[in-house]
Amino acid sequence: MIEIRRLESSELRDHLDGLAAVLEDCVAGGASVSYMAPFSREDAVAAFEGFVADAERGGRLILAAFLGEEVVGTVQVVLTTPPNQPHRGDIAKLLVHRKARRQGLADRLMEHAEREALAEGRTLLVLDTVTGDDAERLYARRGWNQVGVIPGYALYPDGRLCDTTVFYKTLG
Repeated sequence: MIEIRRLESSELRDHLDGLAAVLEDCVAGGASVSYMAPFSREDAVAAFEGFVADAERGGRLILAAFLGEEVVGTVQVVLTTPPNQPHRGDIAKLLVHRKARRQGLADRLMEHAEREALAEGRTLLVLDTVTGDDAERLYARRGWNQVGVIPGYALYPDGRLCDTTVFYKTLG
């Protein structure tokens, strides 16, 4: 049974290695999630140390999916926005370990992220994803609105260019 929950400040550092393991696996699997190959566990830990520090300051929420005690997925809601956008948040780093895919986990993580964002007073969410990726279809199914495609916006870990689709969703 998979449990999804928002990690509170007191437990963020306890799950740092598990969160990093998911990120490392996704990059190793070719996901365009900001990082380039080679990408080590130490690189993943360093990335999540930054995310955790921001969460501890109140700048983001980190949600995790657990299979028993093991972290198998995660998503973030970035709350830090300019002063004229206190109602908005960004969805970031929706990651599911390859061994836990095809079970609806990404959908459940997004459901929880949207609910947590609304609880934090966020009524507009935005995100971007690789065009043509499974995540793009997930967001469309979840009622997200496509803004458009930016050609050659990012790179895959191996250096190939990829297009990016931008989405938004109004909550509440």
